[in-house]
Amino acid sequence: MGQSTLSPRSRKSSVSKPPKPYAKFPLTPHASGAWQKKILGKIKYFGRWGRVVNGKLTRIEGDGWKEALELYKAQADDLHVGRTPRVTGDGLTIADLCNRFLTAKQRSLEASEITARTFTDYRATTDRLVTTFGKTRLVDDLASDDFEALRANIAKAWGPVRLGNEVQRVRTVFKYGFESGLIEKPVRYGPQFKKPSKSVLRKHRVASGKRLFEADQLRTLIDSAGVPLKAMILLGVNCAFGNADVANLPLSAVDLERGWIKFPRPKTGIERRCPLWAETVQALKQAIAERPTPKLAADADLLFVTKYGKRWVRTTVTEFTDRGPKHTPVDSTGLEFGKLLREHNLKRAGLGFYALRHTFRTIADATRDFPAVRLVMGHADGSIDDVYREHIDDDRLKAVVEHVRKWLRPKPTSELTRE
Repeated sequence: MGQSTLSPRSRKSSVSKPPKPYAKFPLTPHASGAWQKKILGKIKYFGRWGRVVNGKLTRIEGDGWKEALELYKAQADDLHVGRTPRVTGDGLTIADLCNRFLTAKQRSLEASEITARTFTDYRATTDRLVTTFGKTRLVDDLASDDFEALRANIAKAWGPVRLGNEVQRVRTVFKYGFESGLIEKPVRYGPQFKKPSKSVLRKHRVASGKRLFEADQLRTLIDSAGVPLKAMILLGVNCAFGNADVANLPLSAVDLERGWIKFPRPKTGIERRCPLWAETVQALKQAIAERPTPKLAADADLLFVTKYGKRWVRTTVTEFTDRGPKHTPVDSTGLEFGKLLREHNLKRAGLGFYALRHTFRTIADATRDFPAVRLVMGHADGSIDDVYREHIDDDRLKAVVEHVRKWLRPKPTSELTRE
C-alpha cells in the first residue's frame, strides 16, 4: 500500500507519542498521530501531533496540542451532550457541511440503514469536496464554474458510470445541507454538473463488453477453484449472489438438508429464496468443514470467513485524519476471483465476480418466469403485481435454477441431479 494507507501499528513503531503538555490536558495522543478523547463512549479526534513524511510518522512542531485544544474547547459543549457541533463564524464552510453530513450518515450506518461500503463512498466524496474547494471555502461562495471544474476532474479519473454515481453523491451532500437548514437556498450547480446521458452510458457499456461468462468458462473456473471460492462461484451462478451476498451469508440462512437458501439481500432487504444444486450443496459442506474460526464475535454466524478469520468483504481503517478515521473497502472475494480469472486468461475490464449475477439473469430469463427469477435474485419490479402476489411456488424457483444448471452442465450426471 502507499504512504497514505499505513496502518496505525506500523506508524506507531516509527516515532514515540508525545507526552501531555500539562497534567490535566484533556486529550491523549493516538498512535496514528491524532489527538483524541473518548466522549459518550466514542472516540473523537481534534487535530494532529504527527504527520506521515516519506512513509514515516513524524512529530510536528509543538505537537499541535494548542490547535487541538482550541478545537476541543470549541466543540466540547455540544459533544458532551451528544449534539453535533454547531457551525460558527460568518457562514457554512465546506468542512462544516461535510462533517455534519458524515455525522448523519454515521448514525445511519450504526442503525443499519446504510452499508459500510456506502458510508465509505460518502466519506470519499466529502474528502474530494474538501480537497477541491478547500476546508474554509463558504458554501454560499460556490458557483456553477466550480462544479463544472469538479465534474471535469472526476471525468478524467473515472468512467461514465462512476462519474454519474459521484455526481449524485455530491448533490446528496448539498441537498442534506439545504434540507437540514444549514443552507438557506438550494445550491445552483449550473447546466453541466449532471450525470452522463443514457446514450453515453450505452456506448460505454458496448465498448466495455458484455458482463457475461460463457458456460465453458464457468466450468473451467468452478472446476479449478479451491475451497471456499468454488462454493462462492457456485452461489453466484446458482443463486445470483454478488460479492456482498457471499460475504454476509449467515449459516442460519442455509438449509443443506433440503437444499435451500432463504436470505434477504443485504443491500435492499428484499426477500430472496433459492433452491441449491447438489454441486452447490457439496461445495458448501466442504467450505463449512474447512471454515476458519471467525476473529470477531459479530462474524460468528458467517458461512464464509477468510483464512485470517475476517469477513470477505469489509471496511478497514487505513488512515486517521483531522476529520476522524478513514475507512477503506476490502473485497477479498473480488480479489481472489480476479486471480482465478487471470490464471485462465479471462480477466478483462467489467468482468468480475458480480458478472456471475449478470450471467444468471441472462440465462434464467429464457424461462420467461420473470417473477420467479426476480425472487431468486432479490429484485422487486415495483408493479402492482408485487403488491398482490403473496407467494411463488417452489417448483417455479426450481425450474429457473435447473434451467441455468442445464445450460452450465448440459450433460446430466447423477452428482448434479436433485429430486
